[in-house]
Order: sequence, then C-alpha cells, then structure tokens
Amino acid sequence: MHLENIVIDAVDPGRLGRFWQAALGTEQLTDMPEGFETRLHLDGDAYLDLCFPRVPERPTEPQRLHLDLWDAGDQAGTAQRLRDLGAGDLDIGQGDAPWIVLGDAEGNPFCVLEHRDAFVRTGPIASLPLDTADPDAAAEFWGWLTGWADADGYAPRSLRHPSGSGPLLEMCPEPRPKPAGSKNRMHLDIRLETGDDVDAIAEEILARGGAEPDRGWGELPWRTFTDPSGNELCLLRAYDA
Repeated sequence: MHLENIVIDAVDPGRLGRFWQAALGTEQLTDMPEGFETRLHLDGDAYLDLCFPRVPERPTEPQRLHLDLWDAGDQAGTAQRLRDLGAGDLDIGQGDAPWIVLGDAEGNPFCVLEHRDAFVRTGPIASLPLDTADPDAAAEFWGWLTGWADADGYAPRSLRHPSGSGPLLEMCPEPRPKPAGSKNRMHLDIRLETGDDVDAIAEEILARGGAEPDRGWGELPWRTFTDPSGNELCLLRAYDA
C-alpha cells in the first residue's frame, strides 16, 4: 500500500485545482466538470496526486487536514506569489505566529512556513498536519497504513516516506474532537498493490481503532474508512484489480 492522493472537496473543481496546480507547479492529469486532478512529482518515481472532486456546497466544519507550504527561501515572496494567484490572508486565531496563513481559491486555510531545517527535500508541500485525538496512536496507525517512517518534525509525531523526501505527515493534537457525522473537506487515499487483500486490510483497520462507516453512497471502486480520530481515508483498488 502507498499514500497516493490528497483529496480536497471543491464547489468548482477546475478553479480550485488550477489554483493549486499553479501554486505547486504540478502536472495536470484530468479536468472534467466533476473533478480535477494534478500530479506533484517528488524524487525519483515518487508522486502525490491532488484530486478535487465536486461537492454541492462549501464545507463549514473546521479543517482537520491542511497543507503547509515550503517557503522556497523567501517566505514573504512566496506568500505574495500565492496572493497574486488568488489566495487571501486569513485570521484563524494564529496570533503572532511565524507562519503566514492564507486561504486558497475556495477559502480553505493553508500555511506558508518560515524556514525550517526539517523541511529540506520536501518539495513545495512541506507537511500535511492532521488533527488527531492521540498523536502516538495516530502515528502507529498511519505508519502501518502508508509504510511511512518516523521522522524529525515539529508535531508530537511526524512520518515521512522512507526515501526521506516529500512532505511530512504530522500528527497534531486536535483542538476539539471531530463532530459526529461530519466529513473532512480534505482526506488521504491509499492505493493497494497487486496481491493486497482488501478485506484483510479492512479487518486490520478496524482492529487498530478505525471504522468503516456506511454513508449510503452505493457501490464505489474504493472503500471509505476513518482512522481512530474519525478522519476519513479511502482504500483504492490496485491498478490491475
């Protein structure tokens, strides 16, 4: 299994997807009314796809996963470039923080970080901070699910691809539990490899504190789960399945 997609719900997938494509310098894969996809190339053959499926209305629940961007050696200049692409400044209670909080083309908060040594070799996305009820338990769960290993970071626990490149997945203490019945506006997708037994993996997710909620979406080519903190994730079929 491997972490393949960062999925961001969008009222206008093309508009939001093109914003992030310009912001990150990614390669467009698809542009359709119901979804936009673009690929962030990392070291070697590694990549992360950003996917923007259409939703009927903009989410209102607090964001539990967001993007932290590398400053590219010039935090103020990077933030201004993003403003020129359509981002806006946001006040989410960050106070006098050393990072700059912006909203993307649909108002989703993200941060432009100050220089930090841990983010060398991450590429334009420095980290993926995820709200969790128990950072240690979350790190064990997501480390097993993705194959990512413990890494130096600024959250209580951070994971990174074993190659040491690409963004950190940071396990952050949640400011409040996830509201029952709510859906994250951003989530992560895991791609199965040839020979993976999806039913066995599903059982292991449940044994590790996750769940498989029935959202009434009918038959889909993937299965939706939640981690022990209630954050959504999807298991995608192997490409040859």
